[in-house]
Amino acid sequence: MTKSDAYKTYHPDHNQYWELIAAEIQRYGANSFATTLRGGKGVKYKEVLTDVCDKIKVNFNSNSGVKRIENNLLMKILTDEIENMSPEELKELARSTGVTNIINITPEVMLAVFQAVFHAGGYKSYQLTLIIVNAFMNTLLGRSLSLSANLALTRTLSVLTGPIGWGITGLWTTIDVAGPAYRVTIPAVIQVAILRQKYLHEK
Repeated sequence: MTKSDAYKTYHPDHNQYWELIAAEIQRYGANSFATTLRGGKGVKYKEVLTDVCDKIKVNFNSNSGVKRIENNLLMKILTDEIENMSPEELKELARSTGVTNIINITPEVMLAVFQAVFHAGGYKSYQLTLIIVNAFMNTLLGRSLSLSANLALTRTLSVLTGPIGWGITGLWTTIDVAGPAYRVTIPAVIQVAILRQKYLHEK
């Protein structure tokens, strides 16, 4: 892709060559031999997404829409980490996402809250997605997301980069042996999930 005229002309304005980015993700999500038979074309994004979900054992219905499956993926990452959080980390997570009664907060309660947040959509869903993806980006790729100056959100991201990041690192170590394709498709799918949340939030 970086050798294309569109990339050379418009980089880093990714909107100008989003089709090339989409095609690249689709090719990474496909079998190399099958891609050759298709004339270099990859598979549909949903197939890439469900393949990633299968790899990291996400519970999802293959008949569901892409957005719902992406949310299941994000919840899987968050669930694995919440179950290992200390009581203080749980309270901080609850407080920063608007939960008022944090005295007897438990992992089960927080997961129920986040499932409701994802289902409702809106700013809180977007905020939670940012928390997960920022920890992912910072842990695996060495850089955080570019965020607006929202102090509460920034504080949450800072607090959670450690605990959520540890869980993601464990997940990545398990997956890394699978080969180079997953090292591309997993972060790509998670990045697409946050772009979708951003689009829906702004819309």
